[in-house]
Amino acid sequence: MRLAGPENSATAEPGARKYKCGLPQPCPEEHLAFRMVSGAANVIGPKICLEDKMLMSSVKDNVGRGLNIALVNGVSGELIEARAFDMWAGDVNDLLKFIRPLHEGTLVFVASYDDPATKMNEETRKLFSDLGSKNVKDLAFRDSWVFVGAKGVQNKSPFEQHVKNSKHTNKYEGWPEALEMEGCIPRRTTAS
Repeated sequence: MRLAGPENSATAEPGARKYKCGLPQPCPEEHLAFRMVSGAANVIGPKICLEDKMLMSSVKDNVGRGLNIALVNGVSGELIEARAFDMWAGDVNDLLKFIRPLHEGTLVFVASYDDPATKMNEETRKLFSDLGSKNVKDLAFRDSWVFVGAKGVQNKSPFEQHVKNSKHTNKYEGWPEALEMEGCIPRRTTAS
């Protein structure tokens, strides 16, 4: 048996400092630090971290196949609610009931796992588009998708990544690679 010493650690460089959610740099004042990872195939669940708090993960046992969504107060950064919506065998109406009544300034964090789109309809795609998504219109079976949007945004969100499920480019047999996204989101100044 070998014990892991400093020379065997997984740190990128000795003494490398990590900030909230493992970001390499601190966020400016009045910004929220986040890191999120989509699920990998149908094996490893997604993760959503905000301000060094894990909002959703397999360890928290609050993720599932489909869309994993955390709603966050855009002023305080506090979690409002986190839920998983099965987009293969679930009822899309549950998702619609969850995202239709959002208040202005609510931040919406979305990480896919396995299949994000089979049950998605036009209304669902429009709601995500209204939250700032530019890729939701092209989302399909087993694609990987991570997205952060907000109720009341004027433009498309800069916080979105999408990888198509393609047998020519998939990293795993039948699934594209997992996506990882991190950044700093400006806090809302007032809640409506």
